[in-house]
Amino acid sequence: MKPLKIILPLLLLLLIILIDLPENLPINLHLGQTKLAFVVNPLSIDTEIFGLKITKRFTTHLGLDLKGGSHLVFEADTRKIGASDLTDALSSARDIIEKRVNYFGVSEPVVQTIKSGDRYRIAVDLPGISNVSDAVALIGRTAQLTFNEVGTAEAKIATNTPAFLQLTRETGLTGADIKKATVQFDSQTGKPEVALSFTSKGVRLFSEVTARNIGKPVGIFIDGVPISTPTVQSAITDGNAVITGTFSVDEAKKLAIAINSGALPLPIKLIEQRSIGPTLGQSEVNKSVAAGLIGLALVLFFMIAYYGRLGLIASAALIIYGLISLAIFRLIPVVLTLSGIAGFILSIGMAVDANILIFERIKEEMRRGKDFDLAVRLGFGRAIDAIKDANITTLTVAFILFNPLNWDFLPQFGMVRGFALTLAIGVATSLFTGVVITQRLINIFYHRHD
Repeated sequence: MKPLKIILPLLLLLLIILIDLPENLPINLHLGQTKLAFVVNPLSIDTEIFGLKITKRFTTHLGLDLKGGSHLVFEADTRKIGASDLTDALSSARDIIEKRVNYFGVSEPVVQTIKSGDRYRIAVDLPGISNVSDAVALIGRTAQLTFNEVGTAEAKIATNTPAFLQLTRETGLTGADIKKATVQFDSQTGKPEVALSFTSKGVRLFSEVTARNIGKPVGIFIDGVPISTPTVQSAITDGNAVITGTFSVDEAKKLAIAINSGALPLPIKLIEQRSIGPTLGQSEVNKSVAAGLIGLALVLFFMIAYYGRLGLIASAALIIYGLISLAIFRLIPVVLTLSGIAGFILSIGMAVDANILIFERIKEEMRRGKDFDLAVRLGFGRAIDAIKDANITTLTVAFILFNPLNWDFLPQFGMVRGFALTLAIGVATSLFTGVVITQRLINIFYHRHD
């Protein structure tokens, strides 16, 4: 059983190292007269399981300030939007802009809504894009929602192919003919569904469309992209329709928001545009990396100098902590900004807190005459409460700074959120490595007998 306990962590560590490998790392080896030259890249996944294609490339994603690109701010015209519909309209606009930016080929865009007084704005960061005139024109269009008829032949074609889009037929029914889309629950099954209500003109058009398409799908499109293709069960003449399916609650909400975006067009205008050059970003990355390495070296030196062999083990745990954190950044993935790197560097210093508390408790138990093995068990057990309280406090502050619920009275800016996210990941990872990994390393490599 012992070999298995050693082999499994080593295999996991190897996997983490493969994920952490830098992109296009050149390797040149000389073995006598033989020369080996190749390029190593991070681990990637490209497979198909049960017909589902899974593609994942583990790379470091850099934000706008590090990679360069453009920062755009649009102001939303909310004068014609009722207070009850404002949140949905802004969410719809944000989601549609994000889809458009992704279709434009921008990787890792950051799109967020910002409230400034009584004004609502949408900030868009486009990393790697310097000429954004086409993107601005694409983003600024008001969303167009249409209902298209889908024949039997077309229904057999995948909805995300150009052939499907070209073979559908417009019905004249648009988002302007919808009053509201809401999420409700079936009284019989309890499953979520999306209810539609139409205007007087929409009632007439929808009645005609459903009457001639019984048993056939009718596609709902935003900007020519299908978001749902429900099948008509019967003619609907009262203007109240229900879209059913195997929805989760979140999927039903997203569909309702997407449909409301056509019913509630939200005009936006560009009020700010800034370009950031990649040269500045690369310079700051190099400085940040240097600062991180210097800080890490100082921490390692202190731990080894003060705690000896225990400090050496803590240093190994700290290096493992760094590898795990980087792997998590690539797995999620986290878009790293300068503020995000600052959060990670700060968490490096905090990562030794748990080890210091544990080691001091071990030394205290040994001064009381306990043998080393018992002192280790007692040290870990009695330090855990202080470690837990300290980390929970920091994680709470990180949660407030990240503001996942977009409360108006808390920060909503990307730089603050980037700092909070990397800090939270670093603290959570340091808690794991400080308590779990350090103890395992001590048990494996450090045995002292009186």
